Amino acid sequence: MRQFLSAVTLLFPCYEAGLAFYLGRPGFRLVGHTRLSHGKRRVVVAPPGAEEAGLLLFRASSDEQRAAIGAQAGGRVFLFLHTEDFWRDHRRFRQAGVAFEEAPREEPYGTVAVFADPFGGRWDLIEPNGSR
Repeated sequence: MRQFLSAVTLLFPCYEAGLAFYLGRPGFRLVGHTRLSHGKRRVVVAPPGAEEAGLLLFRASSDEQRAAIGAQAGGRVFLFLHTEDFWRDHRRFRQAGVAFEEAPREEPYGTVAVFADPFGGRWDLIEPNGSR
């Protein structure tokens, strides 16, 4: 039996803000967009080349959910984006206005830098050692 993660929910204040960032800045693609009842939508985006997992952009609709925007990992990096060319993607992201929190650094596992979405969600952009 084969299993895989198909999506991870990411909270945003509104669908348009999440779509504007992920489609516009890091250049993700829209995988699915379905309107549901009561103003809800199922909106999934994914990085270029991703075949299985995507982000399910979820509009926070309660005080508890709004309080969790950007803090789903308790202030730590929440998501990890692997690339085969760190410097290409780091340059492209910066040119598109993605905010990096630090200079790139070399770690035992590869080249990495932390960036954030406009709502506080933190990511690692990583080129693992040996990926070229």
